[in-house]
Amino acid sequence: MRSAWGDNPDEMFASGRRSAAVAALGGLLLLLAGGARAADRTVPVLQATGVVDSVMAGYLSDGIARAQAAGAPAVVIQLDTPGGSLDAMKTIVSAELQATIPTIVWVAPAGAWAASAGTFITLGGSLAYMSPGTSIGAASPVDQNGNDITGTEGQKVLNTAIEYIRSIAEARGRNVDWAVSTVRDAKSSAASEAVSVGAVDGIAGSLEEIRQAVSGRSLTLAGRQVTVDLADATFDDTAMNPFQGLLHLLSDPNIAFILFLIGSYGLIFELAHPNFVTGILGAIAIILAFIGFGSLPLNLAGLLLVGLAILLFVLELTVVSHGLLTVGGLVCLVLGASALYTEPGTPTGPDVTVAAPLIAVTALTTGAFMALVVWVAVHARYMRASPGLVGEAVPAGALGVVRRPLEPEGSVYAGGEEWTARSVDGRPIERGTAVTIVGRDGLTLVVEAGGGPVADDAPTTPFDRPTIGPVSSA
Repeated sequence: MRSAWGDNPDEMFASGRRSAAVAALGGLLLLLAGGARAADRTVPVLQATGVVDSVMAGYLSDGIARAQAAGAPAVVIQLDTPGGSLDAMKTIVSAELQATIPTIVWVAPAGAWAASAGTFITLGGSLAYMSPGTSIGAASPVDQNGNDITGTEGQKVLNTAIEYIRSIAEARGRNVDWAVSTVRDAKSSAASEAVSVGAVDGIAGSLEEIRQAVSGRSLTLAGRQVTVDLADATFDDTAMNPFQGLLHLLSDPNIAFILFLIGSYGLIFELAHPNFVTGILGAIAIILAFIGFGSLPLNLAGLLLVGLAILLFVLELTVVSHGLLTVGGLVCLVLGASALYTEPGTPTGPDVTVAAPLIAVTALTTGAFMALVVWVAVHARYMRASPGLVGEAVPAGALGVVRRPLEPEGSVYAGGEEWTARSVDGRPIERGTAVTIVGRDGLTLVVEAGGGPVADDAPTTPFDRPTIGPVSSA
């Protein structure tokens, strides 16, 4: 009798299993295809904030390449920059011009600007929009002092910048005359003016407004027509990875300044009280600061003033000047911080400064600390000079050794510290001569040459002194 499953039931079962497997595989492929289509509708939003440097260039160019590979309908670059490196800017503009998907540059949020290199990047986008309250332009080249570059060199720099921005504006169909004026005349425009002159495509206060403005627009990208379709796309905020974020953070002018100060103070503390930790951390901080300085228009004179301020603070710890060295250090610190960065030397360089509130806080904090140091030092010295309180630190008859030649005033090492001293008869006494203390004139020891041998165990550097010594600046 014939079975309902045919002549060979085993074959029928095997055929059924194969059909089920094919169906399952087909369903899985459909699910994967659906997932891929969903992923393709994601628009990366790349954050281009701060100085344009090599880190930002790598982040943006890689972000555009990944969006292309994923088949994204577009990529958005949210821009807020004072400018930056010429090479980094060229890398970003090249990635924009070669992109096969729409690159939408959005100058945002309100209050943002696309200055210097930011102007080139904005014009290089397939589409460009600005939030209300933003500005763009000011891309003319100046030297490191903020003055026009004169002579043949200045003309070459100006012409090169003009032709480069002209080529970008022509490639994107933007107002060439306006673009050239941003370089030749340092022209800068608010968002509404930039739209009216045809520098950008419109004003958009949010990503949703961008979606509505760009959907349906037809663009020519890499020789082919592309219609922008973001109707059902989702925006994905794609930030830098932690390592990129750290390196880019260093290009912040305030962060670089703070790191330099922290590193310098750390090294000073290491010299005063060796412990390895503060020295290592201080060295790392200074190295990171100089990484940031490399992306900024550093003014060497400003950096030297800050260094001089730190040197004066160190001297205050070893030579009691009753606060004069501290005052000089604070003046150098404020002037150096204010002049730490100069105007850019290229048409893309950033116009950056250390924030005035940061300078004020740094000066007040340092001043308060140094005032405490001076007060402790002076108070300790006068306590030593009051026999009724603690007795004489170096009694008459004590032995010492000349550290700074007495001509007639200098310093001697006695009683474990270095003291201002003068010879009793006004005659000069050479360094290394053993002396006997015969009296004291206020805080100055009166000595005469001669006496028994004395152990010259005075520290060789001011950082090795066990206490704040009573050496007078008088």
